[in-house]
Amino acid sequence: MNLIQALILGLVQGATEFIPVSSSGHLVLVPWLLKWPAPGLLFDTVVHWGTLAALLAVFWRDLWQLIRAWLLSLRGRVRNSQVDEAVEADARLAWWILIGTVPAALIGWLFEEWFERLFATPAATAGFLLLTAAFLAASERWGRRHKTTYQMNLADALLVGLAQAAAIAPGISRSGATMSMGLARGLRRDDAARYAFLLATPIIFGAGLLQLLDLFGAAGAHEQLPALIIGFLAAAASGYACIRFLLRYLRRGSLYPFAAYCAVAGLAALLIAFIR
Repeated sequence: MNLIQALILGLVQGATEFIPVSSSGHLVLVPWLLKWPAPGLLFDTVVHWGTLAALLAVFWRDLWQLIRAWLLSLRGRVRNSQVDEAVEADARLAWWILIGTVPAALIGWLFEEWFERLFATPAATAGFLLLTAAFLAASERWGRRHKTTYQMNLADALLVGLAQAAAIAPGISRSGATMSMGLARGLRRDDAARYAFLLATPIIFGAGLLQLLDLFGAAGAHEQLPALIIGFLAAAASGYACIRFLLRYLRRGSLYPFAAYCAVAGLAALLIAFIR
């Protein structure tokens, strides 16, 4: 992989991780369409950590408050006069995020080889993009959009977590699946997006850490260092910009444009796969 390819794929990863159009699907389809070499697991891990850096840059205050409240809940101090109602709400939200992370971690571990095979099948990725389009359009059409994240319950957390688990498959957008399920469970658009981004933080961190441990000392890693640095920085920069954009956009805008994009991209990729 040359530096231009690393820059483009880093920008694509950062943008599509948060805009609901599937980053994993784009990392499969873009090299395949342009006949570039597959980026490889090491590059994929590094650019995902770039998007993690973007999440931390935007949400570090929220995450700190949630971690602090969760630790207080472990010490049994949330339901007494020493803390206020806001901390209790943060502690509850932190528990929902942890519970919502379990399905993706468990399903990813149990079906790792099956998901890995999907990444070598562009036609399947294109089909999953069409599924993402259907999720986005359906949730926008029928979502009730009256709740905030602090009004979530255990069923909400588990169902949004299951939606995130489905997004392990390339072509199913993580943010799209979790936002769609959030809307289906009654969350407002901006709250669904905020919760989707917060929920992505532990799973991106955990998956990236496991991959880095597996690749520790990988042969030729030092030769890829310039491309890895460029990919990381590009993913972090585009990810940060897209988080900011989407949080503003979803206060009034709908998910229909993203659904249309996924439908067109999925159909085009299927057509190209059939022709090839």
